[in-house]
Amino acid sequence: MMASAVQAAEPSGDQSAGPISVTSLTPAIGAEISGVDLGSADIAAFVPAIRAALLAHKVVFFRNQDITAAQHIAFAGHFGELEIHPATPRDQPDPEILRIAHGPESRGKENYWHSDVTWREKPSLGSILRAIEVPPVGGDTLFVDMHLAFAGLSSEMQRFVTGLTAVHDIARVFAGRLNKAPADLHERFPPQEHPVVRTHPETGLPTLYVNTAFTSHIKGLSREESDWLLAHLYATAANPEIQCRFRWQPGSVAFWDNRASQHLAVSDYFPARRIMERVTVAGCKPFYRSG
Repeated sequence: MMASAVQAAEPSGDQSAGPISVTSLTPAIGAEISGVDLGSADIAAFVPAIRAALLAHKVVFFRNQDITAAQHIAFAGHFGELEIHPATPRDQPDPEILRIAHGPESRGKENYWHSDVTWREKPSLGSILRAIEVPPVGGDTLFVDMHLAFAGLSSEMQRFVTGLTAVHDIARVFAGRLNKAPADLHERFPPQEHPVVRTHPETGLPTLYVNTAFTSHIKGLSREESDWLLAHLYATAANPEIQCRFRWQPGSVAFWDNRASQHLAVSDYFPARRIMERVTVAGCKPFYRSG
């Protein structure tokens, strides 16, 4: 693995806090960050370095983080406004947290490449997932760099897909999970149109922005053409050379950039238990800017 140091600001009154360490998981995507306690009262001092690592690596991981739900929410709040997912129970004490629990009565359902909440007008900047309980083996999460997925297309295909618009629909996944009719979900979350290739608002890099979970079709193409093209674009995520794989431990935390990556939760651990909690940072409306 490759290692580098990123200097964080010294927390006031704490001379023992030095630089955090950022160690790449693969040449393409992913890095582990050590030397920081996400529950610390001085965590704000480390936020610029963590943001820089997130932009550089698309997903960053932290080990041995013994944090509370309140600290989880507080850490995420340093990166922007927080979302409340419609799948969160209304009477839950911490509505910002989406609890994802599977076990003997519930097989994992997130085993497909996707970016979170692309059905929103302003989809997520990033998601911060904390491991509460993990199986003894299995239940890893894979991540893929969608800028490199775009870069791997031929120049002619890049030109063709740039400027196309795709429709993203919450009902494709959550109509069944929430036991609601698509029309009922669409009253609050109507299908959204986003560019097939979006410009990352901070790095300026182009990334493929369609996913198997929420993208329903590409505007202006026949159903057959749209299905074929989407299948071709989805397949770019299957390249292991632009992926990383993370093995969870209790207390592990992953923070991924939904604007630049996709992820897949491997559902190979049934009937073991896997309990995770996610807080999602709101983002901006996707756009494409040439050059």
